[in-house]
Amino acid sequence: MRVLVVEDDPVAADAHALYAGRVRGFQVVGVAHSRAAAVRLLERTPVDLILLDLYLPDGHGLHLLRSLRAAGHSADVIAVTSARDLAVVREGVSLGVVQYVLKPFTFATLRDRLVRYAEFRAAVGEASGQDEVDRALAALRAPQPAALPKGLSGPTLAAVTRTLREAPEGLTAAEAGAAVGISRITARRYLEHLVTAGRAERSPQYGQVGRPELQYRWLPGTR
Repeated sequence: MRVLVVEDDPVAADAHALYAGRVRGFQVVGVAHSRAAAVRLLERTPVDLILLDLYLPDGHGLHLLRSLRAAGHSADVIAVTSARDLAVVREGVSLGVVQYVLKPFTFATLRDRLVRYAEFRAAVGEASGQDEVDRALAALRAPQPAALPKGLSGPTLAAVTRTLREAPEGLTAAEAGAAVGISRITARRYLEHLVTAGRAERSPQYGQVGRPELQYRWLPGTR
């Protein structure tokens, strides 16, 4: 599915495009930093899905969406925004917003929304009854928060997360463990969980004798 990212912040726009491009079945065909740029791009490029920021420098995102609907554009929309006004949410739904992703978010969050949207789009044909319609619509609903892997606790994860976020240069597992008060091996399990969730990255730290140690860094723009 062809995706257009509409986001005024260039760093956030690049991150959203990178995230969407990493999900199987989705191809980012353009990035627009304003309402006017989005309109120009849509005039020449077919799009199936728009990742739409609601606060644009030349008008509200829903104003853009309203004009697109009036012009006959039928692309679905996932709002990627910090807007929490439920009146805006209701208006967006009436204009074809199929999902809301609140900033800041992780790659895993956006990936889940895109996968669910793809499942919804894949449901074609005539439904045999109410249950089948309900199942198709349920694909768009956000899941319950995923349970932590066995052996990990919420409070310790929060402590490791806070410690890593407060270390812009990054931390090794030993350093994170010392700061939180847990062993290096335990700290590494939590750090690896953050990497898997798309909230942190790791890289080898060279310059010391022996095997290089892994350095973990918090990924900007995640929560």
